[in-house]
This record gives sequence, C-alpha cells and structure tokens, in this order.
Amino acid sequence: MAQKNVKQQMPDEALDLIAERFKALSEKTRLKLIIALESGEKNVTQLVQIVGANQANVSHQLQVLLDAGIVERRKEGVNVYYRISDPNIFELCDCVCKSLKKRYEQNAAISKIFESV
Repeated sequence: MAQKNVKQQMPDEALDLIAERFKALSEKTRLKLIIALESGEKNVTQLVQIVGANQANVSHQLQVLLDAGIVERRKEGVNVYYRISDPNIFELCDCVCKSLKKRYEQNAAISKIFESV
C-alpha cells in the first residue's frame, strides 16, 4: 500500500498556520517592508521613507508581520527597530519570483519586471 504524502496528512490547525503566513505576505507594502529589512534592522522612520507609505500604514503592516512571526522588534528610547526574524522568508520570496519569471518568460513585458531577481 502506498504511503500518503505527509502534506495530505496535515491537520487543519497546521494548514491554518500556513494560510496565515501566506496571508501576511499577500500585501504589497508588507512585501516592500520585508525587502527593506533584508539589508538589516531599521527603525520605523527609515521604513516609512523606504516604502513611501505613511507612518500609520507602515506601523499597521509591521504589526501584521510581527504577529505572523516574520519580523521582530526592539525599542531603544523612543525608536522602535524592526528586523527579519525568519530569514527563510527570503528563500520563499526568491522561489516565488523565479516561478513567476519562468511562467511569464514568454511574455517579454512581464518578464522584464523580474529581470533583477
């Protein structure tokens, strides 16, 4: 008898956690924040400047990433600094970008978007 794929045996609770992780990655500003933090820890003011969003939106999106366990924060005086807590997130993003590039490589206009990946 063939053994079932491990992923087919995952409990709903595990699938819920996986879905929440992907949900946290489903917003453009959050992806910009992850990319901005790839080079290291930054404070909220720096992140506001980098992603081009207002402070309230950046703070909200950072909270979503924090709740998902993708970033960590620390306070230093009045500043709050964020950093990536799970560097595997970059491998996931790279995998998605490469997959999209491959999918759209025949469409030159879309493929050009991913040339720097």
